[in-house]
Amino acid sequence: MDFVTLQHMPDPAVPHKAGFVSIIGKPNVGKSTLMNRMVGERLSIITSKAQTTRHRIMGILSGEHFQIVYSDTPGIIKPEYELQESMMRFVHSSLEDADVVLLITDLYDTYDEKLAENLKNIDAPVILVMNKIDQAKGTQATDKLNNWRENVKADSYLMVSALEGLNIDEVFSEILRLLPEHPPYFPKEQLTDKPERFFAAEIIREKIFMNFKKEVPYSTEVEIEEFKEDEAIIRMRAIIYVERKSQKGIIIGKGGEALKKVGIQARSELEAFFQKQVYLETYVKVADNWRKKSGRLKGFGYKN
Repeated sequence: MDFVTLQHMPDPAVPHKAGFVSIIGKPNVGKSTLMNRMVGERLSIITSKAQTTRHRIMGILSGEHFQIVYSDTPGIIKPEYELQESMMRFVHSSLEDADVVLLITDLYDTYDEKLAENLKNIDAPVILVMNKIDQAKGTQATDKLNNWRENVKADSYLMVSALEGLNIDEVFSEILRLLPEHPPYFPKEQLTDKPERFFAAEIIREKIFMNFKKEVPYSTEVEIEEFKEDEAIIRMRAIIYVERKSQKGIIIGKGGEALKKVGIQARSELEAFFQKQVYLETYVKVADNWRKKSGRLKGFGYKN
């Protein structure tokens, strides 16, 4: 749904609402798909693999009388190494300044201790959003939502399909009802808090997740070493970091074919995102065990 249709002509009698909406939940429940749908732009990368989202990504939706600052966050997990610790800190920081919390679940999700731990200190109103109802059969969706009602105390309970766009307007209306009266936090034309280099790196990382299996995608990080833009073209050089030499060989592939495929797919997506021709160079380097090293993580932007 295009939320431009929900914006109205100026009316001084209507108070302005603004606030931060934290989108949380376990991996693969559709948090990124929902934020992209709500904002109307593809800001968060999406793959079928868990833990694709690693950062807190803000998407800003503004109308004449409102501004909603969404935060897409990594899936809630029990961290096993330093990178995952940093990812969970992004979740916690988004909850600290939240005016509304969207707790995203789906037909197949279950309530457990990890989720309970993250919910117990939330002061903001909570909207429980059960996703993927397009996959439900019979009374499956209603039965599952009733189960969530028994386990989680929320201000409202909604069923949606972020993929199909079902009932997204209901989520928007409920957020607007719960937001406080406040002036906008960002210029009305601003769409996100992240720079262009961040989205370029994320698009390349998405293609790595789509093309490689097992541990390889999780062991990679992308850094945009050079980003030069003129009227006709964007020229960028990307470094793909892996943890081991054997992974470097996998990413490059025989005769460089695997890396070439990633580059072709990424360039196509980058040109669609930036609406401009892109010249992309990609290189692969080894950063030994970078996911477990604080200094490396800070350099990659994971320390907040």
